[in-house]
Amino acid sequence: MVENKNAYNVNPDVALGSSKWLTINHYNGAEFNTPAAYAALRKSGYTIVATTPHTESCMLDDLPVDKPIALIFGTEKEGLSEWAIKNADAWVKIPMYGFTESFNISVSAALCMYNLTERIRKSQVKWELTIEEQIDIRLEWIRNTIDRCHLLEERFFKETAAKPMSGNS
Repeated sequence: MVENKNAYNVNPDVALGSSKWLTINHYNGAEFNTPAAYAALRKSGYTIVATTPHTESCMLDDLPVDKPIALIFGTEKEGLSEWAIKNADAWVKIPMYGFTESFNISVSAALCMYNLTERIRKSQVKWELTIEEQIDIRLEWIRNTIDRCHLLEERFFKETAAKPMSGNS
């Protein structure tokens, strides 16, 4: 979540607790945080794809799904910044019909995620998480749901460290 002008706050009436099951990275340490977000995404192996109707974009159906993709969306009012568009690795547009230029952000994200998810699952791309990745993410999400979980973890590790391992002589 890049927070250049506006801070992101989860709306509990909209999220209804589902935000605990998402891994969200916040970039809000400077006045202009987009370069830091792009650098972190590239370091993690992502191709940065800006969603914009204004450049030489490919259609969503033509976007390759053989590598990790980070879709970048702008605000509903202003869209993506010029820097975000210029420094993306690729550009994609969502098919539009009628007089409007773009969908609102939630519709745009939903359309993109549906399209890409369907195409990835039908492809030969190895997209599944490893067992270790699943365990790590599940543990992170569980920690997000339990108040003061660090106290439970400390107690668990203290108690298990004090007990001898069973089956060892």
